[in-house]
Amino acid sequence: MLEAAAAGTTAPAVPHTVRARHEYRRMRTAEHFFEVPLDHFGGGSGAGETITVFAREYVSADHSEEEAAELPWLLYLQGGPGGRGNRLPSLGGWSKAAAKDFRILMLDQRGTGLSTPIDRNTLPLRGNDADQLEYLTHFRADSIVADAEAIRHALGSAPWTIYGQSYGGFCALSYLSFAPEGLREALITGGLAPLRGPADRVYQATYRRVAARNAEYFAAYPEDRAAVSRIARHLRDTEEYLPDGGRLTVERFQMVGSFLGGNTRVDTLHHLLEDAFVATPDGERLSDAFLEQVRGLVTRAGNPLYALMHESIYGQGEATDWAALRVLQDFPEFRPEAAEPLLTGEMVYPWYFEQDPALRPLGNVAQLLAEKPNWKPLYNPDRLAANTVPVAAAVYSEDIYVDRDLSLETASAVRGLQVWETADFHHDGIADDGEGIFGRLLGMVRSVRK
Repeated sequence: MLEAAAAGTTAPAVPHTVRARHEYRRMRTAEHFFEVPLDHFGGGSGAGETITVFAREYVSADHSEEEAAELPWLLYLQGGPGGRGNRLPSLGGWSKAAAKDFRILMLDQRGTGLSTPIDRNTLPLRGNDADQLEYLTHFRADSIVADAEAIRHALGSAPWTIYGQSYGGFCALSYLSFAPEGLREALITGGLAPLRGPADRVYQATYRRVAARNAEYFAAYPEDRAAVSRIARHLRDTEEYLPDGGRLTVERFQMVGSFLGGNTRVDTLHHLLEDAFVATPDGERLSDAFLEQVRGLVTRAGNPLYALMHESIYGQGEATDWAALRVLQDFPEFRPEAAEPLLTGEMVYPWYFEQDPALRPLGNVAQLLAEKPNWKPLYNPDRLAANTVPVAAAVYSEDIYVDRDLSLETASAVRGLQVWETADFHHDGIADDGEGIFGRLLGMVRSVRK
């Protein structure tokens, strides 16, 4: 597909159906389903097989149906990997701003949501562990971009605008690498991926950023340093179980550090910790309310592809080999046996597949993914260096998920990419001021055209 586009030819249109339309809260939606090749590039065992990819269209009811049909498309690429497209209850934040000028297409990236989903129940349909590994190799950014181009052609769209948040920004860089002719402009928030490996350099930077964010958090809530250490000591001495039956270990508890990646969520961490313990006939135990909230933070039942594919998004030509675990040896303050362990971020460790009930059946294929030595390149540095598509990116100075220094390194390698660096937001900036951030980036790319 992408090779055909690069050569100036048009690939056959993929089947496309619209199954439902709805109108509510001043917006109209349409549910689009596309049948796309499992293997866009050929040479694999999936040749000729198709999968379903779903996307929901959002249009402001301020536009008549006739006016809306003339609006250009904006494709939103969700963070992840493994996260389905947002289900918007109404237009607000960035989507409200975008809907003034665009028809928004919210993509369920392959393997998520309604797009031939992958989980512990569906993946065994592929066969043995080796068969599952082969299948999963078709679920990285290069295939997501090929899906997007197939969808664009099916919709009859001219080159469109893309907006990539977090991992969606990684996909945007792959789009600029392999199918820039499909793009009018690209907006990226918290998502400038490193263009070269190994994955270790990502985690060296990530651990440092997360350690600094821990220090900032505990300075704001000094009582929470003692609370985290107390919970860790309790979990070493007492077996506590989450509502899904999985044991809450120290390392699983440390995953609540995911809250540290946001402006809008960081104070919620304090509220989580403040009522962790209750008195019982057997002494102090963790409360049911606490355990239920933690369960939602530490299970990957809702997005197993995140755990499976996370390190592979940094794999280019070499095995990732559980990079986060290996680099952990250089940061003992994050180890679960530390006297005062720090909270972790988005790192993925092999024990996920032992301790999370939703992931246990996927442990063997997760190991094969970690060992895979020959991941294809996800970016084309030469094409990025010669880029002609207007691109604007928000880089968050203290982002614990996508490192600022690595982001600026990438920005310097993409011709014409404009950077807006800000310390006002963390990784979830668009949840804080999505309308303002979107408007600023759109203004930056549009200024290039004047």
